[in-house]
Amino acid sequence: MPRRSPYVIDLSPQERAELERRAAHYTLPYIVVVRAKMILMAADGLGNDEIALRLDMRREIVSKWRSRFYQQRLEGLEEIARPGRPRAFPP
Repeated sequence: MPRRSPYVIDLSPQERAELERRAAHYTLPYIVVVRAKMILMAADGLGNDEIALRLDMRREIVSKWRSRFYQQRLEGLEEIARPGRPRAFPP
């Protein structure tokens, strides 16, 4: 039996418009586009297993970003500062 996420995503019209813009934008970094697609699929009622299958990634990753969006909304999809020494080379 598939698991159901306790984080039910309900988007406002502004959030949906912003996520659709990010998902369709070709010049944004790949991970930004994938995160937007994850949340849009979650808002359409898909479970974490189905989203992971469609985007070819692990269920735990989908669960992490779904949870962060639920708690922090659009700001939760941004990268957070990581501890440690800064990168020596640009990405």
